[in-house]
Amino acid sequence: MSMSEQILTNARLVLEDEVISGSLVIRDDRIAAVDAGAVTVAGAIDCEGDILMPGMIELHTDNMEKYFQPRPKVSWPGRQAALAHDAQMAASGITTVFDAVSIGDVDDQSMRHTALHDMVEALSSITRSGISRVDHRLHLRCEVCHPETLNRFLSLAELPQLGLVSLMDHSPGQRQFASLEAYRTYYQGKHGFDDATMNDFIERQLANSAEYSSAHRQSIAEACTQRGLALASHDDATIEHVAESLEYGTRIAEFPTTREAAEASHRHGMAVMMGAPNVVRGGSHSGNIAAAELVKSGVLDVLSSDYYPAALLDAVFRIADMPDGYSLAKAVACASLAPARAVGLDDRGHIAQGLRADLIRVRQLDDHPLVQRVWSGGKQVH
Repeated sequence: MSMSEQILTNARLVLEDEVISGSLVIRDDRIAAVDAGAVTVAGAIDCEGDILMPGMIELHTDNMEKYFQPRPKVSWPGRQAALAHDAQMAASGITTVFDAVSIGDVDDQSMRHTALHDMVEALSSITRSGISRVDHRLHLRCEVCHPETLNRFLSLAELPQLGLVSLMDHSPGQRQFASLEAYRTYYQGKHGFDDATMNDFIERQLANSAEYSSAHRQSIAEACTQRGLALASHDDATIEHVAESLEYGTRIAEFPTTREAAEASHRHGMAVMMGAPNVVRGGSHSGNIAAAELVKSGVLDVLSSDYYPAALLDAVFRIADMPDGYSLAKAVACASLAPARAVGLDDRGHIAQGLRADLIRVRQLDDHPLVQRVWSGGKQVH
């Protein structure tokens, strides 16, 4: 066995459509062979019956932001922040991550404005230098109601690491914040606004949405089509929202808030993404449709850890354990093969000969999946 070859045996291999007991060979950064049954070869790694599944692919997480601003008004050096985030991704079994950075925000003083280019450059830096554990790509979250969103998007649209763009509008009275009271509660709690300031804030957001949202949504969607970038909608709530997303060539429906929007998106071929925390917590913290209900209907396609990286693996196994849930292979695909296909990555996402060797060894303790080992591009990173 050469230094560039690793043999993993006595594992439960989660393949695209089934789970088998078998062995796997990693050669350099690729899966060289997948076989049923155990092998007895000197130097082979005995997985002791643990699950071996493909590395997970995260399409939407703003987890990195908390490392750049660990406390309000506290900024952290870019490379150190990016590496700490990278380490958490690896430890969570996420081997490809589309890091979401926000263009435009309802709060003009937020770090999403001030640290945007610092975050993008830090990700580029750890990738260029080869010190990142996992594969980082860029996801631009475009708040279409912000006046500067289109210009800021165009300034980043040619970055080679850009692979996903999402269009969102968090102005009051629609989508995630259809309830104006929920909007008031959220933003007054977040910013400490008094009633008069909150009223002014709402009027400003409504005016910006009326002036900019439609034009920015169309311009950014057209730019994505021209560049071959995967496009995602965000918080679609109605059939009309879904129809608009389809018109723009959207591939992914991020966090639809109602059953009708989720079912329509799935029916028309968009990959329906829901948050793993929604699964783990048993429902949406915003009062929207529960992910478990979409599992029962068979219309949940992709899982995202969103704001809590460790939730992704937990959610996969919870979905597989639901009475009306998915098989383990299908549940795993929600965090691997389905997101890979949604953004056009054909070299990863499931266990098969010739694919990139992104793998997780998982041991189940009671109802908790524990990450034992993680390989990214054939290299053990956790």
